[in-house]
Amino acid sequence: QVQLVESGGGLVQSGGSLRLSCAASGSMLSNYAMGWYRQAPGKQRELVALINSGGTTTYANSVKGRFTISRDNAKNTVYLQMNSLKPEDTAVYFCWTLNTWGQGTQVTVSS
Repeated sequence: QVQLVESGGGLVQSGGSLRLSCAASGSMLSNYAMGWYRQAPGKQRELVALINSGGTTTYANSVKGRFTISRDNAKNTVYLQMNSLKPEDTAVYFCWTLNTWGQGTQVTVSS
């Protein structure tokens, strides 16, 4: 059974950067896609970025050019580098793989 633990969220000013990490335990995930989703208050959870086992990435249009997803298979960890943050990026960010969700980490961007 997979467990996912996110870290790296926090409060940052508009234009700033944060790096989220998601450490997985319980299974080696190098053969599986991993991703980041987010949920803002009063809104549905939405896809932010995905990375497959071969390293191919997919991004939501709203974050293209600002966010970068990457993975370190040796550490069973996926990252989300977030640059040029905007107030509308404020949300709880969740890590996902194999139909499993992490507990989420809060990202707040002040204007």
